[in-house]
Amino acid sequence: MAIILSYITNLITHTISTLGYAGVGFLMAVQTVAIPIPSEIILPFAGFLVYTGKFNIWLVALSGSLGSCLGASIAYYIGFKGGRPLVEKYGKFIFISKHDLELADKFFAKYGALAAFLGMTLPVFRSFIAFPAGISKVPIKKFLLYVFAGSFVWSLLLSYLGMVLGANWVSLREKFKGLDYVILAVIILGAAFWVYRHWKNRK
Repeated sequence: MAIILSYITNLITHTISTLGYAGVGFLMAVQTVAIPIPSEIILPFAGFLVYTGKFNIWLVALSGSLGSCLGASIAYYIGFKGGRPLVEKYGKFIFISKHDLELADKFFAKYGALAAFLGMTLPVFRSFIAFPAGISKVPIKKFLLYVFAGSFVWSLLLSYLGMVLGANWVSLREKFKGLDYVILAVIILGAAFWVYRHWKNRK
């Protein structure tokens, strides 16, 4: 795990050092398309560059937000165009039923904008919020508005922490690791309950 994290860290720092603000936006876009590249490394390193005087913190937050909107748009479009038919046809193999899609529709109809905002301020979840929003056909303009707002808050917070930590920015990843593990544990337990519920209903 340490070797993988070191490789990811080197990749992120090289990308940002080479592409500047565009590198921040690109990595945040990739992270939002269900590819959980840790923003806890992307943004604190950008904050470190703010500390050194190479970056401006507001432009870092703007780049991170625009990148997140780009990635969320791609994941949303995939869910909007192809997600529902695929899930309806093959969802039974991954324990997703038509009833589950209806529950998702009701959830996003009631909390869609708020869910997008909060999802963009949480590790792990921010990588997976856009696809189900597309399946449920959440209004795209409103969705992206809240994605931008949530991402801006997240980007500003983590880049500020990276700026405050200065040369010790990488230690922020260790501080967030515990939170990542808690969220992953909740997801695993939820998935286990999900499988059990569908297995019980089939019986």
